[in-house]
This record gives sequence, C-alpha cells and structure tokens, in this order.
Amino acid sequence: MQENTRLKIGITIGDMNGVGPEIILKTFRDNRMLNFCIPIIYASVKSIEFISKELHYEASFNHIRSAEEADLNKINIVSCWKDEPKINFGTKDKNIGRHAIISLKKATRDLKNKLIDAVVTAPINKHCVQSDEFSFPGHTEYLDRELSGNSLMLMVSNSLRVGLLTDHIPINKISEHITKELIQQKLKIIQKTLIEDFNISKPKIAMLGLNPHSGDDGIIGKEEEKVLIPTIKELKEDGMLVFGPYSADGFFGSNKNESFDAILATYHDQGLIPFKTLSFGQGVNYTAGLDRIRTSPDHGTAYEIAGKGIADETSFKEALFLAITIYRNRKKYQELIKGAIKEEKLIKTK
Repeated sequence: MQENTRLKIGITIGDMNGVGPEIILKTFRDNRMLNFCIPIIYASVKSIEFISKELHYEASFNHIRSAEEADLNKINIVSCWKDEPKINFGTKDKNIGRHAIISLKKATRDLKNKLIDAVVTAPINKHCVQSDEFSFPGHTEYLDRELSGNSLMLMVSNSLRVGLLTDHIPINKISEHITKELIQQKLKIIQKTLIEDFNISKPKIAMLGLNPHSGDDGIIGKEEEKVLIPTIKELKEDGMLVFGPYSADGFFGSNKNESFDAILATYHDQGLIPFKTLSFGQGVNYTAGLDRIRTSPDHGTAYEIAGKGIADETSFKEALFLAITIYRNRKKYQELIKGAIKEEKLIKTK
C-alpha cells in the first residue's frame, strides 16, 4: 500500500485500569496493521511501556510531541502527561479517569484541527471520568458538543446497523424526549450516513416502537399513535424509505432486520441488547452525524479481565477498519458531489 494512502488514526487510551490498552497493544502487535494506518496513541510512553511490561508484550514506540511528527511506519505515542499515574488493573480510579479525559480532549483537538483523519476511542468508565471539567454521560455527548453536526449513536456490524433515538437517558425520562423533531433529525442522520459513509444509494430504514406491541393501537401507550406514526408517514411522503413502528419484541427474532439497511431504536437497551446478542465482540460504536469520524469497540472497560492478557481485540480492530472505510467512502462521496456541481456549471455556461 502506498504510504500516502494510509490515514492517521488517533487512538485514545481510555481507562488504563481496564482492557483498553491491552486491545490496542494486541491490535498493533501484528505489524501488518501498519500497512493500513498510521497509529497515534494519546497517552504517555511511560504508561504504555508499564502496561506492555505487565502484559508481557514486546513493542517499540515512537515518542512524539504532536501528531504532525508521526512516523509512518511506527506506533506513535503523543505525550499527554508527565506524571506517572498508578495503574491497578480492574480498579475504579478517578485519577485514571482524569487521564482518560486528558487523552480524549487532546485527540479531539487534533481531530478538529485535521492533524489526524479519524479517532478510535478505547472504553472509559463513566463514573470515573466525571468532574467539574467533564460532566458528560459518555464520549458521544462530549463529541457532539465539540464537533459540528448532530450526533447519533450507530452500532455497526457486518450485517446489522442499529441507531438510537435516545441514548444515555433514564428509562423514566425516555417518553418525554420523544418528539417529532427528534425523530426527524435522527432518521435524516441515518439516511445521510448510510448514503455518504456506507455507500448505500437508497437506504431502507426501520423504526421500532416505544411501547410493547408498538402501543397496540393506543391501548398500551399513546406515543406511537400521537408521534411516531404521523412522523414516519410525513417522512415517507417526502420520499424517505422509512417504515414502522415495529414491535421491538419480535422484530429481530423474526429476522425482519435483514430487510433493512438500518434500524432506529427508541432507547438504549432496546437497540443494544439485540445488537450485542447478535454481534458482541465484533460490533462497532460509530458516532454518526458529525463532521469528523469517531468509532469505538462495542464493549466497556471489562475490569474483571483487565491485566490478564485474555481480552479480545476483535471489536477494536473492527472499529479501526470501519473508521478507515468511512473516511474513504465520505471522501469519494464528496468528490462525486464536487464533480456533479462542476458538470452542472459547465452545462449552464453552454
């Protein structure tokens, strides 16, 4: 592969007491991965070397001060801190959480400034990262504030894409967040990302109902009749291929998901339980709808196995490959649009 075709992929270290560093190191233990990208890890050499030693991994790292200094053929580490935080695998630690956010903020800054092409985030512990400087439920909400666009959590595997209408919201608050405007926004984001990021020209999207049996004609809740059905009808009249709302309990069991390019679930567990059941360990969390690309593995810190050398890096590797694929698909789409505009101008001048 030509050097100039490889993308600079920023990698946040996540919670160093969890499996994040391990799955990163395992991914790049295979030197062939350097044929696909230029990895830039946001952490510190001392922290990474300590973890490598603890896990008995042999690796050499290129210590740099900025992503601009990245070596094309090495695992690069942008120095993000000078202290040496104490790493205790499997332990919740606010100080470790603070360092995870330092890594995230520096990678996000470089992503905004186009010093890296995309970012892949290792898992964080949401409790450990909370502070006066960081009060977001997770990566998605933080990136939604920092980057342009409106975010959508989209879980992706080879055969399944599940987006969330609402994500990190308590169950008893979900209904009050479901509005016509939000449904329209999220469905349009899914349609746009399927076209531009996944190269699907006429995407077909399913939406799940909120209530059991999608409300049973208003007997078990009114959200479907009052909000979901009218909004879906309006979008269909505008030409969008969106269908539903479908009863969530039988949708995946009856393989209806195979007939659609993506599914929009109304809340977190409604979408993630079937997704992880069908794809766990191989899925990717993609933050769609933003002007920059961020992916992550579909699992958390997994404290119970941290430091044991048994974490599976498949999902992280898939997140890395998806970030590269989306970047290239998006670039091709933008070039196609520019070409079409140029051709249209030429026709008008004749």
